[in-house]
Amino acid sequence: MRRVPWPLALVCGALLLVASCGWSQAEGDEGRAPGAPTGVTAQAGSATSVHVMWNAVPDSPGIRRYEVYSGTTKVEAVPGSQHMVDVTRLRPSTLYAFTVRAQDTGGRLGPPSRPVRARTPARVAADRSAPTRPSKPAGRAVGSREVQLSWGASRDDRGVVSYDVYQGGVKIHSVGGDQTATVVTGLRPGTGYVFTVRARDAADNLSPASAPVRLTTPGTDDGRSTAPTGFTARTHRADGAYYVDLAWDPPRVDGVITEYQIRLDGASATSLVWGGTPPRGRASYGFYVGRTAGEEHRLRLRARLPDGTWGGWSAERTVTTGG
Repeated sequence: MRRVPWPLALVCGALLLVASCGWSQAEGDEGRAPGAPTGVTAQAGSATSVHVMWNAVPDSPGIRRYEVYSGTTKVEAVPGSQHMVDVTRLRPSTLYAFTVRAQDTGGRLGPPSRPVRARTPARVAADRSAPTRPSKPAGRAVGSREVQLSWGASRDDRGVVSYDVYQGGVKIHSVGGDQTATVVTGLRPGTGYVFTVRARDAADNLSPASAPVRLTTPGTDDGRSTAPTGFTARTHRADGAYYVDLAWDPPRVDGVITEYQIRLDGASATSLVWGGTPPRGRASYGFYVGRTAGEEHRLRLRARLPDGTWGGWSAERTVTTGG
């Protein structure tokens, strides 16, 4: 994973992944390329965006990234743990055909998925009227890792284009404006969730959030599988001040992790948020802790998971400034 630049601010940038520009496999590659992604869907989210989703291909731990194409043009590239993306900067009133390809860690690019089509709606001039709030949301757990949600349709003077599903304030799913029910997958067993739904129109106006739906998935989850591993903490001195240097391996989950919470001496110290493409593999971060030598500090961190919940805490590490 690329190293996070040395910031003291709460929001951190990240280096972009290097995008592959070719359709062919690199010469000399040996072995079998990954298969084509299945379950690909595309749904217009606004007059200029389409939400594309797909299923992980077999041997997903060996998938480096997915590439999304509009026709023969690559429009997005996301890490292998991510199985959805919003394709933006599109033209209104236009029919698009999307395919998805998987690239493995050896650089082999698999065949494209079957094409799926989505038409962006017409742009509505000077539309500042948001849809009404989705009504009567309801839901039930249908397994330890999925729930079924439903809601009453919103009203809009120009029409609802899509519905966004949130968990704890984090958008985790999107469906078309003609749908008032969906199944949300990739959840954790034995975990409490709070879902809300918001309607979106062609001008990207968002409705108020629906009333919350509180559900708990059956089963148990001790948090160990969602905790960062290989967590290390060290200190260094620069310009008369002491800093803590952290490094860790992100938990392996079905999706992308963009935020971590860091605890210092038992209290929340900061939130680390990647504003661009999150780094892959091992991560690192550093921050200021003071100018006094011989101070002991206890540190741990946890990730906000793709389902909107917080994962398990890492092991705790202790460091001493100047030690």
